[in-house]
Formats: sequence, structure tokens, C-alpha cells
Amino acid sequence: MTAPGASLSRYAGLLGAVLLAVAGYLGGALPDAPLGVTPASIWRTPDGPATLTCWLIGTVLLVGAWWSLREGAPSTRWAYVTAGLWALPLLVAPPLGSRDVYSYACQGWTYAHGVDPYTVGVAAAGCPWLDTVAPIWRDTPAPYGPVFVLLAALAVGLGGGLTGTLVSLRIIAVAGLLLAALCVPGLARAAGLPTRRAVWLLLACPLVGVHLVGGAHNDAVMLGLLLCGLLIVVRRPGRPAALLLAGALLGLAVTVKATAVVVVPFAALAAVHGRHTVRALLRDGGWLAGGLLAALLVTSALSGLGFGWVGGLTRSGDSEQWTSPPTAVGLVVDYAGAFAGRDPQAVPVVRAVALLLLAIVLVVLWLRAWRDRRAWDGPAPARARVALHGAGPALAATVVLSPVFHPWYATWPLALLALTAARTAWFVLPAGAATFLALPDGTNLARFTKAPGAVAMTALLLFLLLRVWQNGLNRSSHRRFDAQDRARTWL
Repeated sequence: MTAPGASLSRYAGLLGAVLLAVAGYLGGALPDAPLGVTPASIWRTPDGPATLTCWLIGTVLLVGAWWSLREGAPSTRWAYVTAGLWALPLLVAPPLGSRDVYSYACQGWTYAHGVDPYTVGVAAAGCPWLDTVAPIWRDTPAPYGPVFVLLAALAVGLGGGLTGTLVSLRIIAVAGLLLAALCVPGLARAAGLPTRRAVWLLLACPLVGVHLVGGAHNDAVMLGLLLCGLLIVVRRPGRPAALLLAGALLGLAVTVKATAVVVVPFAALAAVHGRHTVRALLRDGGWLAGGLLAALLVTSALSGLGFGWVGGLTRSGDSEQWTSPPTAVGLVVDYAGAFAGRDPQAVPVVRAVALLLLAIVLVVLWLRAWRDRRAWDGPAPARARVALHGAGPALAATVVLSPVFHPWYATWPLALLALTAARTAWFVLPAGAATFLALPDGTNLARFTKAPGAVAMTALLLFLLLRVWQNGLNRSSHRRFDAQDRARTWL
């Protein structure tokens, strides 16, 4: 029998999802919705008060219901059913929280009409739906890999017009989520954690419902392929055929969104069967790398696009928002410089330093995972957890130190932390907070809180760094006192 509190959470979240869908119909990212609006201008429209009220109350209900069961739903089946119920209203709603799906549609149209989306923007290609695309992305090349460009072109072919294309893109996103949903229990069992908690944290997350279902973001496809590849790795370590298949799936994930490559070195650790040695890592990790490389080469060749998509990644930082910690720090330095009569142009410098720091962090996390994996002599599920434990923090570091942050980016680390992290609040709280950053029509609230947001984010970073430093000092003091006690005992 389900506890009354769990039932209350289920139906409170369902009511929240319905209110979000209503807000979408009243003022979502509809094709004819005006661009460049502000929260104040939305409020002044005839449906503005109802739109914002439904959106705010719905978001509070959905996030609150998810948070209340962060330690796990009553059962795995209950978690699946509830996540499905919450997704239903969002599945039939207009695009929510972002206009990126229109960019996908135009990029697919561009490729379907014989134009390379990695060399020209959708405006130059002549996309007939250009007016629906956010102005900042009209002249930028596609930053996604060839697999997603092919999927977007398929959506255009199946959909015919804009509405059909949007429906097809949402179906593709939901298919990616269904693939992820199939893989979560197996990965959770391999990691030795409750499946009811892992399923709940990922699939019932409001970011998943609002942005991956409602917004039809391609992150859903990336996560589905990524988790499927990881599941094969942890179930069939040391087997060449399985590792080739797993590597191919990971490669397909990379050719949807390049961020997936961060997980590959940790997957190589999980691929080793038996004793962990450099030779075993090169042998089993080599099969994995071979499958990944084959997927990259084959998809690039079959699409006829090559690796032009790599260049498009450099344009993702055109947007400057305080939700990216490095960008926030750079903005604060620029504000301080302007106050002193100077123009330091600190944002690109801080972003470059952050990327260098990210590279160092990723190496350190991998080396720690390698050390722990070599030292572990426990059962196979625990070995898989040790090998994959660094992948979640690695994706979290990638999100935190990247030049740009959008709310749906938080689903990347969430997918793995839900499977491996012992404590939940430290990543569930930011994921819940990120749900409040966007309005139904895709208006990003960070655009209208640039200065105060940058100052607040910088202050938060300083506070966290101070806490880490204090914890380090405390651990150092404990180690010194323990050493002194041992010395006294010996004397």
C-alpha cells in the first residue's frame, strides 16, 4: 500500500504538470509568439497574468513533489507510473521553456535541402520557419553532431510542415527518454543502489519533463544512447563484441552532443574485466574506443558532413549569462573595471581559465577512479560503481565550468549522479532551482538579472570555496592530532 504522503506528492506533481501545460497553451513558445519579450511585457498581455501564475504555481508543485521523495519513491513501478503521469500533460503541450526546437527544425530543413548546416546559419540557408528561431541562433552553424542533424532532417521529412516537424522532434526526444528509462534499473543494480530512487530522481525530475519532453531537447537522445552504452559496459566487461557495441553507442551519443565524450574515459575503466592493470585497460578500453571511433567515422561519412560540427561548438559561448559561474566571475570583474574607468574584457579570459581548470579536474577525477578501481577487491556491482563514480562529478564539473549554462544542462550529471551518489540533496537542490530559470515562452530570466545574478553567483562561489578550504584545514588538523596520539601511544 502506498503511503498517503507519496500519493499526495504524485497528484500534487500531476496538478503542477497540468498547470504548466495550460501555461504553455496560454503563452508558451508558440510559432507566432513575439520574440525578445520581457517578464513585464508578458504580464501586460491579455493572458499574461494567467500564464505566469500557472507557470509559477505549476513549477512550485512539480519541484516540491519531486523533492519530497528525493530519497526514493515507494517502489520502482510507482516511480515509473508517476513519472509517466507527469509527462502526459507536457507531452501534448506546445514547446515549453525554450525555442531551441525551432532551431532543430531549421537545421534539419537546411540539411534536407542540400545545404551544409555546419557552414551557414539557418538564415542564410533560407529556412521558411526562420521567424520562429531565436535571433541569436539564426546566423550560427549547427553545434550538434551528424547523428542529430540526420534525425532533425528525418523529422522534417516525416512532418512535412512546421507542426509535423515539431511533433516528430518531440517523439524522437521521448524515444531517447524511453531508452534511458529502460537502462536506469540495470545501471542502478550494477551500482548497488535502489532502483526506485534512481528512476525517481532522473525520470520524475521537473527539468526532464519541462525541457526534455516539453522542450524536445536533443539532450534526451544523448542521455538515452549514453546510458545504454554504459549498461552494456557494466554488464559485459572484457567482452570485445559487447564493448564494440557499447563504444558505438557512446560514439552516437557524442555525435548528438559532444558533452558525452566526458564519460568515455570512465566507461573505459568499467570495461575492464578482472584485475585492473594498464595492459587490461588498453586491451578492453581499446575495444570500447574502437567502437566509438567507428561510430564517429561512419556517421560523419554517411551524412557527408565530416567533422564540420566541431567548429560549430565554438559558437555556443556567444551568449553571456550569469548562470555560468566562469561567465559570472568575468562579468563581476568587468563591472568592477567599469567602475574604475577601465574595460578589462574579463569574460573570455575567465572562461579560458575555467576550461583549463576543467581539464585538470577531469584528469584528477579519472586518476582517482583508476586508483580506487585498482584497489577495490569487492563484488562486481561495487566494482562498477567504483569505476563510474567519477563520471557524474565529471559531468557536473563540465556543467559548472562551461562558458554557458542552460537549465536542461543539469540533466547530464543528474542522470549519472542518480545512479551513483550516496547523498542526493547536493545535486537535487540545484536541479530543482534551475527549473525556475525559464518562462514558458523560452524567456530566460537570467537575461534580466544580469548584474545582481553575476554578483550573487560570484558570492556563492566564494562561500563554497571558503567552506572547502575550512574543511581541508579541519581534515588536516584531525590527521595531525591522530598522528600525535599514535606517537604518544608508541612512546
